[in-house]
Amino acid sequence: MNHVERDVDTSASPPANKALLAVACLLLALPNVALLWVDSYARVEPTLAGFPFFIWYQFLWVFLCAACTFAAYRTVLVARPRRPWSSRAAARKDAGR
Repeated sequence: MNHVERDVDTSASPPANKALLAVACLLLALPNVALLWVDSYARVEPTLAGFPFFIWYQFLWVFLCAACTFAAYRTVLVARPRRPWSSRAAARKDAGR
């Protein structure tokens, strides 16, 4: 066994859940698609508190984009679980022996 094979810790983390990572990608792509598809919201009606639809739709996406980004972040955390730091340190210490 060469030095490269010894340095790789295959038990460092479980494999990622690819389906959940795809969901995270969709959550990140959703605001981009919604705002780049201008024909869907390029109109005046309906107005909200005197603001045309074009303005309040984009402002609404400020909050929706933050929510989608947070949901994608939490989804990635679930999809790519990690071992706690204390067990990582113990595994490194054991590997050095």
